[in-house]
Amino acid sequence: MKNPRDIIKRPVITERTSDMMAEKKYVFEVDLRANKTEIKQAIESIFKVKVTNVNTMRMPAKPKRYGRYSGYTSEWKKAIVSLSADSKELEFFETV
Repeated sequence: MKNPRDIIKRPVITERTSDMMAEKKYVFEVDLRANKTEIKQAIESIFKVKVTNVNTMRMPAKPKRYGRYSGYTSEWKKAIVSLSADSKELEFFETV
């Protein structure tokens, strides 16, 4: 099995995802090759919670320009993880 810290890269924290946290749904950037089962096992082992549902989507590369130079951003994968009702909430801002 892969290391759970290699599968889950970082939480995606925006205004929209902050509203989803009230419903116990959390958004993470994950490895492009990870499947839903691996993501579920990684979240459960890292945060010690019970996951009920995992939705994934691939975010395409976007064209960007910097002056006269142009290129593309990296493609990445996003996972929306739903926790069970009896699971504790994940705290991302404990040290702030």
